[in-house]
Amino acid sequence: MRKLFFGGFFALLLGVSLSGAAVAQDVPLVLQRDGRTISLEPYAPNILRVTLGVDRAAVMNRPGYGFEAKASAQGWTHTRDAAGGDIYRSAKMVVRVAPADLAPDQLPQAMPLDALNRQLREKYFGGGRDRSTFDDALQITNAEGKTLLHMRTWSMAPEPPQVAQADAGAKGFRIAATFDSPANEHYYGLGQQQQGWMDLRDHEIRCWHDYYALGGEAVCVPFMVSSLGYGLVWDNPSKTTIQLGFNGRNSWSSEVGDRVSYFVIAGDNTDEVYEGYRLLTGVTHLLPRNVYGYIQSKAIYPTQAQVLAVADEYRQKNLPLSVMVVDFLNMTKQGNLDLDPARWPDPAAMTRRLHAMGVDTLLSVWPHFSKGSLFYAMLASKGWLVHTRDGVPDSGGYKAIIGPNIDTTNPDAAKWFWQEIRDRYIKPYGFDYLWLDETEPDIDPANDVFWIGSGTRYYNVYPLFHTASVYEGFRRDFGNSRRVMILARAAYLGAQRNGTVFWSSDIFATWDMLRRSIPAGLNFTATGLPYWDTDIAGFFSPHMPADYHAAHKPLIDGSDVRGTIGNYEDYPELFVRWFEWGVFQPVMRAHGERDHNEVWSYGKQAEPILAKYLKLRYQLLPYTYSVAYRSYQTGAPYMRALFMDFPHDPKVADIPDEYMYGPAFLVAPITEQGATRRSVYLPAGCDWYNYWTNQHLHGGQTVEVDAPIDTLPLFVRAGSIVPLGPDAAGAQQSQKIVSVKVYPGADGRFELFRDDGKSYGYEQGKYSVTKLMWNDATHQLKQEGEAAWREPDSTVVSVIGGY
Repeated sequence: MRKLFFGGFFALLLGVSLSGAAVAQDVPLVLQRDGRTISLEPYAPNILRVTLGVDRAAVMNRPGYGFEAKASAQGWTHTRDAAGGDIYRSAKMVVRVAPADLAPDQLPQAMPLDALNRQLREKYFGGGRDRSTFDDALQITNAEGKTLLHMRTWSMAPEPPQVAQADAGAKGFRIAATFDSPANEHYYGLGQQQQGWMDLRDHEIRCWHDYYALGGEAVCVPFMVSSLGYGLVWDNPSKTTIQLGFNGRNSWSSEVGDRVSYFVIAGDNTDEVYEGYRLLTGVTHLLPRNVYGYIQSKAIYPTQAQVLAVADEYRQKNLPLSVMVVDFLNMTKQGNLDLDPARWPDPAAMTRRLHAMGVDTLLSVWPHFSKGSLFYAMLASKGWLVHTRDGVPDSGGYKAIIGPNIDTTNPDAAKWFWQEIRDRYIKPYGFDYLWLDETEPDIDPANDVFWIGSGTRYYNVYPLFHTASVYEGFRRDFGNSRRVMILARAAYLGAQRNGTVFWSSDIFATWDMLRRSIPAGLNFTATGLPYWDTDIAGFFSPHMPADYHAAHKPLIDGSDVRGTIGNYEDYPELFVRWFEWGVFQPVMRAHGERDHNEVWSYGKQAEPILAKYLKLRYQLLPYTYSVAYRSYQTGAPYMRALFMDFPHDPKVADIPDEYMYGPAFLVAPITEQGATRRSVYLPAGCDWYNYWTNQHLHGGQTVEVDAPIDTLPLFVRAGSIVPLGPDAAGAQQSQKIVSVKVYPGADGRFELFRDDGKSYGYEQGKYSVTKLMWNDATHQLKQEGEAAWREPDSTVVSVIGGY
C-alpha cells in the first residue's frame, strides 16, 4: 500500500509538467473559491502558513500576536496538476490543495441511508448541506514524499450568542480544522498540562490558561510537535480545544476568530522544527549565568533580615548559592510599588551585601493595583486597568485589597509599568531580576476588555505582553549591559524571547504531583520554551490527617525537624527526591509555603544529601551553560523528552518519567515514596554508562537500578564529553574546568561556551567556543579553538572505563 501511495503521488506530481511550467512566487499563493479564500504563505523552505476564510481581507492580514518573522517565498513554485489540484513546493515541502468543486463521489461521505430515513431525520433534526464546513483538503509531504499532515476540512460557524456578546460587538466565528491522525503518530507540546500525560495522543487539550485546572495550572501555548516530522503552530489566541487521535482525526477548534490560520514547520529532526519555531517567534536568550546556579526562595521571607540571614548561612556552611528571592506581599499596599520600610529598612544595603557574596536578587512585582493605592485613580482614569465591557476595572471577585490587573497590552501602560519598576526598584535598590507573578492574568478575562480587544478573543496573550513590558524596557534603558531574567507563571507563543523562565505554578507538595510534574515539564519545553522549573517539593502543603502515616517507612528520618514538617513524616524524603530532580531542571529553584525551606531545614539525614546535589549542580555549570547556549542558537530545549533524540525507537514515544538533559545525561527521577529501585529504559541506538558506578550498558533494554535515597538514577550516553567545574564556586565567576569526563564507545563532540555571563555581548560575538572532539578509534581527545584548560590533559581528562 505504501508503494502504491507514493508511486501514485509521484505520478500525480509528474503530471504537473503536463499542465504548465512552474512559476516562482513573490507573494502568497492565493486561491479564490466560491466565496472563500485560501492563502499559502511561505516563511522558509520548510515553513508554510496556511490561512483560510470567508473574508478575503481577514485571510490576507498578517499573523496574530507572537510572531516576528517575515514571509519569504524564495525557492517556492506553484503549478497545477492534471487533476486540477494546486501544487506549491519548495526543496523541503510539497503542498497539494485539492481541486474546487469536486464531484460528490470524491468528497467524504457517510454510509448511505434510504430516502424515507433521510426524510424523517430532516423533519426532526434539519437537513441540507452544512454551509459552515468546507472540503478544501490540503496535504503536505516532505521532499521524499512522506505525508506530514493532511487537512480534510475547515469550518467557520457562527459564534454562540454568549461569545458574540463577550466579544464586544466584533464579528467573529467559531473556527476549526480537522486533520488525519495516523495510528503511528504521537504528539507533544501545547504548553503545560499537569495530568501526567507525555504522549498527547488520545487526549483532549483545553488550550487556555486555567489556574484551577486538574492537577495544577494549565498554560496554553498552541504549538505541537509530531513524531512524523513536523510542528503545527495554531495562530489563534482565544480558548482552543484540541482533540488528538480520536476516530483517526485531530481537531483544532477555537472559540472566536475571523479566519483559520496555522503554520506547518517540517523538519528532518525535532531540532530543525524548533529552529523553525525560533524563526517564527523569536530567540531564547541566554539567562545571566548566575541564574543557572541555585535560586533560594520560600513563601515568604517577609523581612530584609531573614533574606540576609539565609544567605549568610549558605556562605557559613560553604554551600553555593546564586539568587535570593524577595517574594510577594512586600508592599505597603498592593499597587504602591514600594517595599514596606518596617520590614525592608534599607533594600539598597541588602542588595549590596548580597552582591558582595556573589548572590543576586529576584524581586516579585505583582500586576495588581488595589483601590486607594498610590496609582489606582490614575490608572483607572486612563483606562489602563483590565476592565469589563462597561469600563469598570475588574477585580475578579477577589478582595478589594488585591485589585485588578494592569493592562500591559496597552503600550502606554506597559511603558509606565516598566518605568515605575525601574525607578522604584532597579535603580535605587539594585535588584537584579523580576518575578512577574499572576501573568495569566490571574483574573479571568473572558468577560473583560483589553486595549487590543476583548478578553474572549485574546484570552491567552497577556503573558506575552506583560513579560515584554519589562524585557523591552530593560533592553531600551540598559542596552546590552545586563541580561534580563523574568520568572513568569504563564506563557504564550513568542514569550520565550522576553528573557523568561516559566514555572509550574502553585502545585501541591505531594508524591503524586512530583510524578505528574515530569511529563508536564517535558511537554512544556517541547513547546519551544526551554526554560521551565518547579517549586522544588511543591508550593501548597496538603492538609495531612491527624493520624497520617506514610505508605512506607520514610527513607529520611524527620523527627528532628517536626517544627518544619509537622506530621508530614515523609516530606523530607519527598524534598530530597524532588531536589535531586531539580539539579536537572533548566533552572533550579526551591520555593513553597513552609516555615523553613533551606537545604538544612529537613533534618540531619537530609542535609548532606541535599548538599551533595547542590554541589553537583555547580559542578555541571560549564556543561549546562554550554547546552543553554545551544538552545539560544537553535531554539531547541535542553530538557528533552526522549522522542527528540531517539525518533527511531518506538519504545520512547510515551515514557513520562525519563528524559535527556542536554546531549549526555539520561535522567530517571524517583517518584514513589519509599522506593529504592526503579526500572529504566535505555534507548536503542547507543550504549550507556551508569553515572555513579560507570557500568557500561547496551541500549534498547530495560534495566533495574538501585536508587537508595542519596542516588538519582542517572546515565550518560556513550560518546559524551562532560566538562565539570568546581563544586562550590559562585556561578558569577568565570567557570574553571576542573575535569573533563569522556564516555567512550562512540565518537563524541562538545562545544564549550564561555562569555562574561552578564551582558548580551554574545549577540555581537563576544564569547569563546572550544570544540572538544573525542576520536573513539584512537582514544584521543582534542581541543579546537581557545584552550579550555592549561594543565596537562592527564590531570584534567578522565576516560571512563579504564580505556
